Amino acid sequence: MDRFPLVDHARASARTVAWLLASLVALGCGRQEADPLASVKPEPAAVDAARAQPVTPPAERLLEPFDPPAIEALDRDAKWIDRPVRDSLALLRDEQAKETALATVAEALTLENDSPEANAKILSALGRLPAPGEADPDARIDRHVTGDLGSTNPIMISTSAEFDILGLTGFGLFSFDRKLEAFATSDTVASWQTSADGLFDKVVLRDDLVWSDGTPITAHDIAFTYRVIMDPRVPVPAVRSGTDQLRWVHAYDDRIVVFFHKEPLATNVWNINFPVLPKHVYENTWEADPTLKDSPEHVKLEQAPVVGGPYEIVDRQRGQQIVLRRRESWAEVRGKQVREPPFFKEVRFRIIEDPNTSLLALKSGEIDEMMLLPEQWTTQTKGREYYERNTKATASEWVSFHFGWNIDTPFFADRRVRRAMSYAFDHDTMLEKLCYGLYEPAAGPFHDASWMAPKKKLEPSKQDLDKAEALLDEAGWVDHDNDGVRDKEINGRLVPFEFTVLVNQQPLRVAICTLLKENLDQIGVRVNVRPTESTVLQQLTQDKKFQAYLGGWGAGTDPDTSENIWATGAGRNFIGYSNPEVDRLFDEGRRELDRAKRAEKYARIQEILHDDQPYTWLYWRNSFYGFSKSLRGYVFSPRGPYHYSPGFGSLWMPKTE
Repeated sequence: MDRFPLVDHARASARTVAWLLASLVALGCGRQEADPLASVKPEPAAVDAARAQPVTPPAERLLEPFDPPAIEALDRDAKWIDRPVRDSLALLRDEQAKETALATVAEALTLENDSPEANAKILSALGRLPAPGEADPDARIDRHVTGDLGSTNPIMISTSAEFDILGLTGFGLFSFDRKLEAFATSDTVASWQTSADGLFDKVVLRDDLVWSDGTPITAHDIAFTYRVIMDPRVPVPAVRSGTDQLRWVHAYDDRIVVFFHKEPLATNVWNINFPVLPKHVYENTWEADPTLKDSPEHVKLEQAPVVGGPYEIVDRQRGQQIVLRRRESWAEVRGKQVREPPFFKEVRFRIIEDPNTSLLALKSGEIDEMMLLPEQWTTQTKGREYYERNTKATASEWVSFHFGWNIDTPFFADRRVRRAMSYAFDHDTMLEKLCYGLYEPAAGPFHDASWMAPKKKLEPSKQDLDKAEALLDEAGWVDHDNDGVRDKEINGRLVPFEFTVLVNQQPLRVAICTLLKENLDQIGVRVNVRPTESTVLQQLTQDKKFQAYLGGWGAGTDPDTSENIWATGAGRNFIGYSNPEVDRLFDEGRRELDRAKRAEKYARIQEILHDDQPYTWLYWRNSFYGFSKSLRGYVFSPRGPYHYSPGFGSLWMPKTE
């Protein structure tokens, strides 16, 4: 059974399987200083032609009245096609049964991970699922997260910490495997069917589902959540992306829910996957407080939410820790065991922003796992001090990092300026010295190993200060007053080229921004580096109160998930990018059902983005993790060891003698 029916929150609606993670992977935050150019608008001539396209304001209501047909009529006319309902742990067990172990557990625990061969042996031996009775059912795992939750409400999910934590407490119908192939989870779904014309999906829920307060989970919860998500007053743009492609969601009874699509799209399989709220909890509070967080009732729910997943929150100390406990009513309903219980009785998330402090906690046994920075992997996790308690493992992961340029500022409205930024930055020094040669350079949002990447590999950016200066000169940014800083007359005022880049407080990311500052100093551009906290930076980018930032996105399950980042006016298009051809290609891509033809459209999108440089792409971050030697069962995917199914659900600890 699927221990964790992962609601793919990476893009936070099903399509929100985002170019993730899940997750703003890399954003951090801080107090926003007054912007001296807040009232200065870019010159029309400096704005890309695509930016001139008008954006239609959202309607007051996003749903139109809909009268669903009778279920008898649907069953008669729809020509249903059965879709997969799977147990992800069973699938993983079957896969591992066909594999030959490269080492014994005892041998793997003696290895230092200093070569690809050692890494393969560690993953082969320590990544396996337990034999019956081998796992300790009373075990606790102490996990690491770099930031606190912005909200415990699953439809508010947007950060990697929220993906990790709310993915264990949330209720969902669908998931996807290591190959990013979708299925309905057998823990919650009895059957899933799609109509032959692609306009309907029908799901029959299991009859043994209950919320943490004992109330049955029904199809009415799913239909209700859809209406809440589609209320424009509710601040959930990430979850709404994809969900807004649905025509309606209707519960015919407690178990049958039908998703009505506006049209047959290749992405419909992801649009029906969104987090689910308990209707009986929110139906009397939603209209009075559509923020879902300000009223006394919602404040109380933030601390102790009613959940439908295998774990519930039992302790929350802001900025310090969040403790989840296995929910007995998940596995046992009406006195009968109906699902396998999760391997861990308790999951404690320790909130530690500083990576050096985190590594000390791992070495001392205070936490059982953490993501390692390149320097930590290379120089700080060697020898007896580290390997006495821990081991480490690595694998490829589709997470790209970038500088994001706010196109709605006078500095970055002109494509020539953005291209100059990419030429000015010393990519080789970043990759070789700051990242210790462990990361590959990135040239766009789609990983070279993905099916949607261009067949002809795009060249990553390289430093060329002469080209950078020529582009800035061409764009009108020259040093008119000979003070050493480039400037430009905007609206009758001479504006110096000086901007602030926001960055998470992690040392590597600060060092990358400091390198940018040093590089731009050489060509007469001043940069102020402001390290900030995760939750604040997230808010500043969402509110578009920034000039530039360093951030990252994790892989989504479908290339269309990145439409939410690049389409004109899209919810996570923080930088204000707009290109009509990109908008058209995303629209065509979701309508094309042939994967090879779809791939051509997304490859073209990547080529356009590479030319426009709304981001300066930096690198693909591999998965580098430190694990306690008491942990077993970690298996990696393009989204790392957790953000797929079974993901975290395959981790376990052996019984101690």
